[in-house]
Amino acid sequence: MRRTATRLADDRELIYFDRDGAAGRGVRDTRELPPRPPASEMRHDPILDEWVAVAGHRQTRTFLPPADQCPLCPSAPGRQTEIPAPGYDVVVFENRFPSFSTEPVELSATGALGEVRAGTGRCEVVCFTDDHDSSFSALSPEQVSLVMAAWADRTTELAAIPGVEQVFCFENRGAEIGITLHHPHGQIYGYPYVTPRTRRMLASAERHRERTGGNLFADVLAAERRARVRVVAADEHWTAFVPAAARWPFEVHIYPNRQVPDLPALTDAERDSFGPLYTGVLRRLDAMFDVAMPYIAAWHQAPVRTGRDLSYLHLELFSVRRAPGKLKYLAGSESAMGAFVNDVRPEEAARMLRG
Repeated sequence: MRRTATRLADDRELIYFDRDGAAGRGVRDTRELPPRPPASEMRHDPILDEWVAVAGHRQTRTFLPPADQCPLCPSAPGRQTEIPAPGYDVVVFENRFPSFSTEPVELSATGALGEVRAGTGRCEVVCFTDDHDSSFSALSPEQVSLVMAAWADRTTELAAIPGVEQVFCFENRGAEIGITLHHPHGQIYGYPYVTPRTRRMLASAERHRERTGGNLFADVLAAERRARVRVVAADEHWTAFVPAAARWPFEVHIYPNRQVPDLPALTDAERDSFGPLYTGVLRRLDAMFDVAMPYIAAWHQAPVRTGRDLSYLHLELFSVRRAPGKLKYLAGSESAMGAFVNDVRPEEAARMLRG
């Protein structure tokens, strides 16, 4: 892998990840861009003991531009984009409209009971390919391995930023999910706190270890591999299964068969075998109703400083589509109370995906 770092016109970092040497990596961004926005404002909710980021500048972010104005495509004569080069394999750059950053911010909340502080962190965009009309499911195994190398590189780099407590790599796909750009891409967040979902998972893992002496995630994986009824795909290094208590109509968790805390800890063999298995699962989702399935793909990694011995890297993949022409909306029970009701039996979802 060849890694080439450069700077955009507003001093944001951009990094090319190439399998081989490539031309155009020295092309400079000559656009006239506005100053970088301030960091978000972090406000603590004392009732739920959760942090909420307030980032008003994100209201002006690019929203579903036509293909010929896509900011994630390579630059072309007469049209400069976020990527100065005329082509690329994988690119990562700082988000122009970040939820968290290292820019200064004037705190404005007054009279609030909870703590208020700067949203110090980092947000990056990951372009999986320069082909605007492609998708992650269409990537070659070699391209997926390169994406994974980029994820691992950025996880290590963002974890080293002072104040970052957790690194989250994810992809939103489909208008039903709420994407703002169609080009195949994902994002990486360097959070200035450990997220509520991760705190809850680690608390469950700690209680499980106290009761049994085992690792909760490893024990869940072992149980699913024994039962097999919810396993969708598996190979020497990975297992994909529908969790027994799936919240979403079509939800698949993908675990390495070996406990590791994060993406940088994977071996080359584990990275190389992930692509064929994962893209196969994505193609199964697309074939379910013969439409491009909207989904969220979320990597659960160990926090930077806490709970690393309890953590177990895994990917959570789920779709809001429950049937042809029907979506699962988070209405009263799910949104207000966090109490999920799933319309599709997990065993049936696994059977449909295997078929």
